[in-house]
Amino acid sequence: MDKRKLILVSNDDGIDAKGLQSLIRIAKQFGDVFVVAPERGQSGMSHSISLTTPLRVRYLEKSDELTICAVPGTPVDCVKLAINQLLPRRPDLMLSGINHGSNSAVSVIYSGTMGAAIESSLYGINSIGFSVLDHSPNADFSLVEKYGPQLVAKVLEEGLPNQVSLNVNFPIIEDSEYKGYKFCKQTSGVWNEDFEKRTDPHGRDYYWLTGSFLNAELENEDSDEWALANNYASIVPIKIDFTEYKTLEKIKNWKI
Repeated sequence: MDKRKLILVSNDDGIDAKGLQSLIRIAKQFGDVFVVAPERGQSGMSHSISLTTPLRVRYLEKSDELTICAVPGTPVDCVKLAINQLLPRRPDLMLSGINHGSNSAVSVIYSGTMGAAIESSLYGINSIGFSVLDHSPNADFSLVEKYGPQLVAKVLEEGLPNQVSLNVNFPIIEDSEYKGYKFCKQTSGVWNEDFEKRTDPHGRDYYWLTGSFLNAELENEDSDEWALANNYASIVPIKIDFTEYKTLEKIKNWKI
């Protein structure tokens, strides 16, 4: 008899996040689930790791079918620790999320959710990061719970290329409005950031990060932002190779 699949699950919103519970329900449909997630929210931590702080593991549940533990570190800490120390064997799949808030376009480089998925993919493990376009602690994850398993099943069946993960974002719409998955490129654009200056009760100034995304290709139907604006869930394959190959060929001719 084939061994049951082993699914590693993590996130960046923390062990108590509603999105994590939704992702556990999805993962349990495919095998045994091992959750290693941050003790507290770690949004925006990208691929950061803890180098000066020891990592302690707090088990909340432990059985053959479901193990849940919290780690006082980053999402990437959780994945590294899980793969190298905690898991009984190499996982068949890694799922990250479900993130409270979008990780489309350039947001992917800041995302702790995708940091976890990308880290897992570096070990050659099929990895998917799920997000919804709602930052609310009580966000609606029903679309992901209904349609996410279709994608998980396909990835388990087909596999992904080595060190490639999927960045999946769902719009916040009614089921009747949902048009399905759309395979996309990452939208070009930047965050137009601002810092709101405030003063605390002691007269000391502090700054609160705000801003908005400036979409450089509003009409590009191959982009993830277009897909989300038009009631699709976007799927963008991610590979962690920052080399810009056209520029590389050009600067090879520089005389330095």
